[in-house]
Amino acid sequence: MTDSMVIDSRFCGPPGSGNGGYVCGRVAAYLDGPATVTLRRPPPLATPMTVEQDGDSSVRIQHGHTLIAEATSSPGSPAPQIPGPVSMAEAHAVAGRARYYTDPVFPDCFVCGMNRPPGDGLGIFPGPVTDRPLWAAPWTTDASVTGAGGNVRPEVVWAALDCPSGIAASEAAGLGQDTAILLGQMTASVAVPPRPGDQCLVIAWPAGRDGRKLLAGSALLGPGGTVLATASAVWLTVPRPVPALAAEGQS
Repeated sequence: MTDSMVIDSRFCGPPGSGNGGYVCGRVAAYLDGPATVTLRRPPPLATPMTVEQDGDSSVRIQHGHTLIAEATSSPGSPAPQIPGPVSMAEAHAVAGRARYYTDPVFPDCFVCGMNRPPGDGLGIFPGPVTDRPLWAAPWTTDASVTGAGGNVRPEVVWAALDCPSGIAASEAAGLGQDTAILLGQMTASVAVPPRPGDQCLVIAWPAGRDGRKLLAGSALLGPGGTVLATASAVWLTVPRPVPALAAEGQS
């Protein structure tokens, strides 16, 4: 079974390519339930890509003869262990205070780019919580990212879980200014998508390192601290500046 998928330019991450979490969410939509998506090459923007679906458990995204992404269902994947609670007041107090924002690699990113006006980007700007290896950011959901049922679209939830985990992973690893990271793999589960106008909280935490791979977890919390979605991610270190559409995916 084949289909076609296009990533609109609004949903960019690095220059010329789609935001990794958003793209992973789009790919995961072809499967039921939790999924693991591996990015093999940066996904091009505004370009038709071929979707090759193999039954209900796996899918591949191709651009010509180039494999862009592949995904498998992962219903048995354990949910990441969420660290202790963070208040909305704490999140507002640290928002935008990550070291990343002193010299952002991707200032136009759909999720964490400060160049994006309100209502265009998601405006999720994490900062480190005091005395804990945890990063947090408030997020007020916008009507422009809702689906037909009135909830925030699942791929946007995947996107929201993406960048905060990368910032947490890179800052915990103490990466220098000559090194950037790109999303290699993401496993996520969306239990309850938020509705437009919800006052949400995104938290993220480092989960280790394996060579050039950085591991991290993230969670989306709704009003009252309800866990709406969780994710685990593998990030790949690359030299900075990042050449557009040039990085390799998870191996």
